[in-house]
Amino acid sequence: MDVIAILFRQTRAMAAQFVQMLPQFAIALVVIIVVAMVAKSARRLAEWLLRRTELRGTLVNLAETLLGVAIWTVGLLIAAAIVFPGVTPGNILAVLGLGSVAIGFAFKDIFENFLAGVLIMLRKQMRLGDMIECQDVEGRVEAISLRDTHLRELGGELVVVPNAYLFKNPVRVLTQGKTRRHTVEVGVAYDVDLDAAREVIAQAVRSAPDVNADKAVEVYAKEFGDSSINFLVRWWAGAQPVDAHKTRDEVVRAIKRALDAEGMEIPFPIRTLVFPAAVPIAARNDQQAR
Repeated sequence: MDVIAILFRQTRAMAAQFVQMLPQFAIALVVIIVVAMVAKSARRLAEWLLRRTELRGTLVNLAETLLGVAIWTVGLLIAAAIVFPGVTPGNILAVLGLGSVAIGFAFKDIFENFLAGVLIMLRKQMRLGDMIECQDVEGRVEAISLRDTHLRELGGELVVVPNAYLFKNPVRVLTQGKTRRHTVEVGVAYDVDLDAAREVIAQAVRSAPDVNADKAVEVYAKEFGDSSINFLVRWWAGAQPVDAHKTRDEVVRAIKRALDAEGMEIPFPIRTLVFPAAVPIAARNDQQAR
């Protein structure tokens, strides 16, 4: 009975203390709501101001995010001080310092993605709107947050990639420049004059409307194929994926028309069968033929 009485008294004391702290909880809740409104308004104002400057979109995004984090940090510290008056920012920092190792292990992935996100936003080479490739992921950069990056694939699907994945692996920025080099291979028959074929192919590529005329068109004899001599054809055009598909279509059709016009064959695969000995062919008699 004594144990039950002690537990009852402790529960009643805790309930009374909780009731006494209700006004403090209410004030802390109001502070958090105000902080949320201030953080949202501050981010919008920062975006409006920074968009008028020449800062890259990723740096604008980073500034907005850090401003929001700073406002939330101050607001939560104020709310904690209201609910627990004896707790000061120094006490909180001391606790965090003592538990930094445990916190580091527990939130390793979060901190890793956070730091990677900051460093990615500071990069000049990767901007919002760029088309990138990273390992088996490809898409257009739509947004970069402190935890992940949103890529829009060519098929319309949205891929959310952890920032650490993009930071640790090589990233190909396909749209870093206005133009990039495209390639295609074409084969001609073995009896075709290769010098003449190379000139015909080069002229055909130059005639394509969207090929960059200011940069050289390159045609190289690449290899002896199974049934053809294969040329590697390279030219410069727009860097966007649609430019790659469009100019490749123009170049392939132009090369086909030019080779056909010159009577130069683009051969089908041919197989030569060699038998070690003569193969007897059985003659059919008239009865079998009927």
